[in-house]
Amino acid sequence: MDLRFDDLPPRDSYRLLTALVTPRPIALVTTRSGTGTDNAAPISFFQVLAEEPPIVALSFNLRSDGTLKDTAVNIAETGEFVVNLVDEGLVAGMTICAAEFPPGESEIPASGLTLLPCTGVAPGRIAEAPASLGCRTHTVLDLSPERRIVLGQVVSLHARDDLFTPDGRHLRENAFLPVGRLYGDLYVRTGDRFAVPRVTVAEVRGGITP
Repeated sequence: MDLRFDDLPPRDSYRLLTALVTPRPIALVTTRSGTGTDNAAPISFFQVLAEEPPIVALSFNLRSDGTLKDTAVNIAETGEFVVNLVDEGLVAGMTICAAEFPPGESEIPASGLTLLPCTGVAPGRIAEAPASLGCRTHTVLDLSPERRIVLGQVVSLHARDDLFTPDGRHLRENAFLPVGRLYGDLYVRTGDRFAVPRVTVAEVRGGITP
């Protein structure tokens, strides 16, 4: 197969890219509207981009009716959001939050999830999440009428105490088991892991390979 993306309709481009660029981390994003309504929605076009300043990226498309999603609207209004990372225990609640509730209606009561205060930002964090990143908007990029990218600067971290070593510098092995998004209805677990030590140029030239 040899394709030019200029020749493809957007839906086909989406289908191909999401099938191939996997697994993708999932951000269950909580926001609060200007009138105080809490919202939660999963975003699988999500990644960390930088550490100085600490930046994460969220990418939004439109709802099925062509309107901007509540999460993007709330971020535009308030400039704040919380990225709640999704592990296996959060999948059921995340899936409920993915349903297209009417604009202005919170998904959180139906999901059974719990909101707690998040340091540095007004939106709450999800108590059941293994870790949450409080963020403020850094940059907004409108790539097209259908696609908006929000870069958020991380201002705070909440994490379960058991995730990290006592000095807070390293993850404990197998303590954090996020799920990844594949395509369609498919997800992947991350419990099956392997290590690949890095090699030096000298080792490669000497015939040592991973």
